[in-house]
Amino acid sequence: MKAVILAGGLGKRLRPLTKVLPKPLLPLGESNVLETQIRLLKNYGFNEIYVATNYKSKVIKEFLGDGSKYNVSIVYSKEKKPLGTCGPLTLLKSYLSEPFILINGDILSNVNLKKFYNFSLKLETALTVATVKIFTPFNFGIVSSENNFLKKINEKPKFENEILAGIYCVRPDIMKFIPNNKYYGIDSLINKLIKLRINVGKYKLNRGDFWLDIGQLNNYAFAKKVYKKYFRK
Repeated sequence: MKAVILAGGLGKRLRPLTKVLPKPLLPLGESNVLETQIRLLKNYGFNEIYVATNYKSKVIKEFLGDGSKYNVSIVYSKEKKPLGTCGPLTLLKSYLSEPFILINGDILSNVNLKKFYNFSLKLETALTVATVKIFTPFNFGIVSSENNFLKKINEKPKFENEILAGIYCVRPDIMKFIPNNKYYGIDSLINKLIKLRINVGKYKLNRGDFWLDIGQLNNYAFAKKVYKKYFRK
């Protein structure tokens, strides 16, 4: 089975760390995000992995090699300009002849990818997105009132939102909706499919699944603290 990892981002929110290393190679314990993703994919039967690169492409390629040390095969694509979260797939079009997993290179998760993949195939949708619930703190008290009198104050509430988890199952026939050599994001693709009344599937991560976007300094610091708890080399 096949998977694509998007590893071409500039990692601006993680500077100055990403001045030296690309975001997916920032250390976590004795490993990093890319290695953790590759091992997770391998554990669930995905042994053909395609890494879409741009920023510090040479560093990523030299570090991972051909994938033999992880018992997988790795093929690389290299963008001449940033292509977003969908555009890079057009560079790998000739390899992607069957449904595949697509995952952002800054996502740290232990989700059961085989279960997600099988769920997606049963839905028979062109695209299935994994979602996760997050709680966002609000730093002010929210006032409820009637006329000139207070009725309730909700002090610094947390808002619950369901967001894209950066993990997708994609069927190859979706490629016809992605423009070649153009910056194109997954949000644009999803909105296009919905507008065309093409079903987009949803798979909500389980409560016990660990998930974290390490794209910000505080999240990366948290990931380093909890890495050993959720991941073993």
